[in-house]
Amino acid sequence: MTKFVRTRLIVMNLLQWAIWGAYLTSMGNYLGQVGFGANIGLFYAMQGIVSIFMPALMGIVADKWLGATKALALCQFIAGAAMLSAGIYGAQAAPQFPVFMALYTISVAFYMPTIALSNSAAYSILEQNGYDTVKDFPPIRVFGTIGFIASMWIMNFCKTAEGISFQNTHHQFIISGALGLALTLYCFTLPSVKHEKKSSQSLMDALGLSAFKLFKDRQMAVFFIFSMLLGVALQITNGYATPFISHFQALPEFASSWGAKNATAIYSVSQIAETLGILLIPFAMKKFGIKNVMLTAMFAWVLRFGLFGFGDTGSGVWMIILSCIVYGVAFDFFNISGSLYVNQRTSGAVQNSAQGLFMLMTNGIGATVGTLSAQAIVNHFTHEEMVNGIVFRVGDWETCWLIFAGYALVVAILFFIFFKKPDKNEKVLV
Repeated sequence: MTKFVRTRLIVMNLLQWAIWGAYLTSMGNYLGQVGFGANIGLFYAMQGIVSIFMPALMGIVADKWLGATKALALCQFIAGAAMLSAGIYGAQAAPQFPVFMALYTISVAFYMPTIALSNSAAYSILEQNGYDTVKDFPPIRVFGTIGFIASMWIMNFCKTAEGISFQNTHHQFIISGALGLALTLYCFTLPSVKHEKKSSQSLMDALGLSAFKLFKDRQMAVFFIFSMLLGVALQITNGYATPFISHFQALPEFASSWGAKNATAIYSVSQIAETLGILLIPFAMKKFGIKNVMLTAMFAWVLRFGLFGFGDTGSGVWMIILSCIVYGVAFDFFNISGSLYVNQRTSGAVQNSAQGLFMLMTNGIGATVGTLSAQAIVNHFTHEEMVNGIVFRVGDWETCWLIFAGYALVVAILFFIFFKKPDKNEKVLV
């Protein structure tokens, strides 16, 4: 069966990322329909909050007791069951916020660790079957993005009997939960992984907290601070892009435009661009160096938000599409180049902790602060309005996006001033 190893891991990655793609970018539309629109930022912030500790905690569980594959199955079962329950509960005419939020929180708390666990399982299976992870894993991982995009398209183009797109209904959570339970069962069909109990990291190490000693180095301190500041931008568009694009249906001059009715499909261009952005990184790193690559990412966020601010789904739809294309550079160039910088500047026992700290600052603290701040800004400048039986968030979206763009511009300028171009002979920290 070893000759089918890569094919079986491709299926695992398709399911792994299709689960997230089913609701991550369209959830805001549903929340608005059931009266939770004012709390969109809180739902996305919850992903950042649980990411601070759950991946590290489940990583320790995998190392000490279960192994990556069984830990993945356990997490997917709990996450899938909770998300399926949220979808079923969300089908009610008037779901209650505390109940829905509790089910959603349980689901994302156990889903977020599966991102790392699925990678670990794939690495172990490939290595045990004689494959080169550096060479063979990236082509497998690409199918994860394909699964993510496929789910987005299903949510966009599938409709209820009443003709309402799944991107506006509870069906996205039901499908996500069902896919999670399917992956749970699929995990037990994967090649067995030899599990050896490891003297795993402590929770402090896994969270990256022991790496705070790296703040003694001025350059690393500046880097981590700016990682947090840029992390503020990471989840804003996931939470508010589709409600923004969809709201043009409430404006007479754009009500019949294709883009306004297919927000999730348009937004999927971001995921396609993300795949292409990864392919550009080796060339960009070699040609321009880490500082310039990270600066490019920061200015790309300025464009990302600014183009949304001036775009629409009529003659200005090209700006929205271009914004989605820019996302590939904005997201990948900082996340991946930043991880590479951490890898280059550290070694030994502190290296893993430093990567954990990088993730904590960006996807934990930064993303949480960012989504909650964005929620306050969007709620201030926009309001909910029902048009043809669908609730849209209308108002001064342009100001919202320009505030986000202005913030990203300030961060980029300050980064340019305070972060020095790394020296080839720079001291490696241990």
